[in-house]
Amino acid sequence: MGNNSIEMDKERLTAEMAFKDSSSVVIKIRQRLPDFLQSVKLKYVKLGYGYSCNFGTVVIAPYRFILSTLLVTNRTTKRKMSVDAFLKMTEDCGAFEEETVQFQRRISTRSGLGDETYIPRAIASRPPNLCMKEARSEAETVMFGALDSLFSKTGIKPDDIGILIVNCSLFCPTPSLSSMVVNHYKLRPDIKSFNLSGMGCSAGVISVDLAKHLLKSNPNSHAVVVSTENITLNWYFGNDRSMLLCNCIFRMGAAALLLSNKSRDRARSKERTTKVPSAFSLARELMAVAGDALKTNITTLGPLVLPFSEQFTFFVTLVKKKVLKKKVKPYIPDFKLAFEHFCIHAGGRAVLDALQKNLDLSEWHMEPSRMTLHRFGNTSSSSLWYELAYTEAKGRVSRGDRVWQIAFGSGFKCNSAVWRALRSIQPCDDELAGNPWADSVHRYPVKIPSP
Repeated sequence: MGNNSIEMDKERLTAEMAFKDSSSVVIKIRQRLPDFLQSVKLKYVKLGYGYSCNFGTVVIAPYRFILSTLLVTNRTTKRKMSVDAFLKMTEDCGAFEEETVQFQRRISTRSGLGDETYIPRAIASRPPNLCMKEARSEAETVMFGALDSLFSKTGIKPDDIGILIVNCSLFCPTPSLSSMVVNHYKLRPDIKSFNLSGMGCSAGVISVDLAKHLLKSNPNSHAVVVSTENITLNWYFGNDRSMLLCNCIFRMGAAALLLSNKSRDRARSKERTTKVPSAFSLARELMAVAGDALKTNITTLGPLVLPFSEQFTFFVTLVKKKVLKKKVKPYIPDFKLAFEHFCIHAGGRAVLDALQKNLDLSEWHMEPSRMTLHRFGNTSSSSLWYELAYTEAKGRVSRGDRVWQIAFGSGFKCNSAVWRALRSIQPCDDELAGNPWADSVHRYPVKIPSP
């Protein structure tokens, strides 16, 4: 423990010293995710095997879901903003010093974001109009757009919804966002409505887990989950660089999905959930904390999903190292043997680079995350669903395929969800109805310029 503390102090000291001499140090710090697979805590291995031996975990109720992410209608298309337009807006607003403007320029050109992300009207206005009314307008635009698409695509009526869960971390008005949805669609009076806030970018996975547990106690029901983030009231007009990172990578967006435990919905459903284990300034220690949380998460998840051969090799190596005290090279399990597809939260280019290296993933595996970051930016908790929608739009999902979604959240949290495809997804017009990639997937993947 002492050595780890010393190493962390050295890393922080290096960061602070570099910050004085370099205007791009924040990028460098964020690129350093600890090699979390090189050290394993036995209690999390034990926890994972405890889950795998639990009958309630092995026999999973077949909860199906139909996904509909944000349908880009005329209400949001006019909110598109290119990188150049964003930089001009930043420069023209007069709120930033010249060095700060140049810092945002460097971040934006290296962030991996493209020219079709979305900025709320209040931020793009001159002068900016950051108020409660505009924040609600942003929420209504993205949430109602996603829900309209969901109801249209599935044929489900608002009266059929028995459970509603809305998650948005930074915007928590009273009445709540879930109340806005209930009143707008005139949902039935006995609906079970929940509003989650303050849980960061992993809240979408947490919401699905909550919906799954509610469906267990409410048979023959439909549950709707809405994941969004609101940036109108959280745009930063100042010169603190750690705060400015959010301006450069966060963008507006939302996703709505339908979960059902009705047997008649199985034929049209795409995936079923199997396991959901859990374990505004961006601080310089973020990557170290994220690495530790991710290590805990995948150590617990491993026994539940990895094939026996991988578990056996990992266990033998662990015994040699921890019990026999031998100096052996740690064995890193190959999670590509457990999953065909990976949806890693598109929090930023540096995070994706580090996770690709640590999990030994190919560019093909990382493509949904990188292209989502390029096309939509960091849309917080909804980004995982844009990534899954990309995989579907490309026609990559076949029956039986397994998808691993993983996201980070405030607190600090790291959450995973594992899905298994109930049928193959073909990129035809009917399947792409309501898919946010319908009008642009043919242009992807694109080459992301090197930083």
